[in-house]
Amino acid sequence: MAAAFSSDGEAALRRELRTATAAAPRSDLDGFYEMGRAAAFVRDGGFRKVALQFPDELLADAVQVAGGLEAATGAEMFVLGDTTYGSCCVDEVAAEHVGAEAVLHYGPACLSPCRKLPVLHIFGQQPLDVGRCAEAFRELYPEQQSRVVVLSDVVYAHAMGELEQQLRPEYPNIIFSRLVCGDPPGPAVPGEERKFGRQFLVEAAGGLQDYAMFYVGAEGLALTSFMLTWNHCPFSSFNPATGCGRRETLNVNRALMRRLYLVERARDASVVGILVGTLGVAGYLTLLQHLRELLAWAGKRSYTLAVGKPNPAKLANFPEVDIFVLVACAQNSLLDSSDFYRPVVTPYELELACNPAREWTGNYLTDFRDLLPGACAHVELPLAVPAEEAVPDVSLISGKMRAAHLCGPPSSQPPPSTALACRDQTRALAEISPAASFLESRSWRGLEQQLGQTPVSRAVQGRRGIAIAYEDEGCEQP
Repeated sequence: MAAAFSSDGEAALRRELRTATAAAPRSDLDGFYEMGRAAAFVRDGGFRKVALQFPDELLADAVQVAGGLEAATGAEMFVLGDTTYGSCCVDEVAAEHVGAEAVLHYGPACLSPCRKLPVLHIFGQQPLDVGRCAEAFRELYPEQQSRVVVLSDVVYAHAMGELEQQLRPEYPNIIFSRLVCGDPPGPAVPGEERKFGRQFLVEAAGGLQDYAMFYVGAEGLALTSFMLTWNHCPFSSFNPATGCGRRETLNVNRALMRRLYLVERARDASVVGILVGTLGVAGYLTLLQHLRELLAWAGKRSYTLAVGKPNPAKLANFPEVDIFVLVACAQNSLLDSSDFYRPVVTPYELELACNPAREWTGNYLTDFRDLLPGACAHVELPLAVPAEEAVPDVSLISGKMRAAHLCGPPSSQPPPSTALACRDQTRALAEISPAASFLESRSWRGLEQQLGQTPVSRAVQGRRGIAIAYEDEGCEQP
């Protein structure tokens, strides 16, 4: 774990950069990047400045794609060289820096809705052996009356129509999901599922729990998020890269137990760091305010941190924080924090820890928009409990008693602290913040002036040269 917090950089210097095999061949740029559809989007919208966002594995084709679109539309194209957060999210902030009027997002996408700029998603048509995929489906589901919902990675969505033509005559109860970029129009009808940019209608009387799920795509964050959300449904998958189908044997209950352990850690936490993991998903500002109010109601201190892409080294700079909550899209919310100094939870897990009105029902929510006021899974905070009526509980981790929910109704200001310290000779009292309290407990507190304690010495010339070979090194004779 020590290597996660510090590194001499040698690995980064020696790392060889290669063009990923997922990049489109040069002769197939028009088809892979759907140049005609992209040009029509720019011309029909009358956009004069357009930002092109590529993932790292497709950046090799960015210049050629931008040049082709400029020649076809006459608009000015800007390639976003790097994204502040996950590449699956539309980076509207970077696009606004160049004054872009629209964004063309290439590659895999989480399909989280945006609010500021018009967006066209071009996933890139990765090849899929439809015949082999259909054969793997028949092997996994030999019973033709099976109720199955077919999901796919966005890069294989172009082939789902052909797969449906092969399977529909044999499987009358099969359902193919449809990609929806942005919020679908109108309210959902009974039995309709709208999650993760997918939309499908369940016709069985028992609902979705009577169906199995078949996923076309490689193992990754998208599949994990699907399995946690629809954990009552058995999953199977087909990996186009290997041409193999399998039943997903990931122990979802074990994964849920790990997440519920993090909920207990969140209940024990006194200081919570709110990590801003997106600036493009609609509703993230509303969620930030909701989390601040939730933590203030629960009597916990909160700090809002914008650190870009979280990693162990960055978060280790905040040792006074007991736990972090990540505000990100549905695919990037489930962060494996086993190598981190402090755990990282999702907004839903923090609500389970701090809101006693929310009970665990077995359904897991990874899309934070479901928690916002007016959403389907929003739960109001209960009324404040008087101190004399509060029932303390016992931490399942430390075994200590903890009194919870003694604060008043939510407010924008954090609850006052009872920790006071003498600030100067006038006996003025100052409130000690959690960071200051943590600093007081450390034996080394950084560089200090220590006026009157350090003897005065004459300035002398220091060593000269570079750190790897100073000028006075190697001059002494043995």
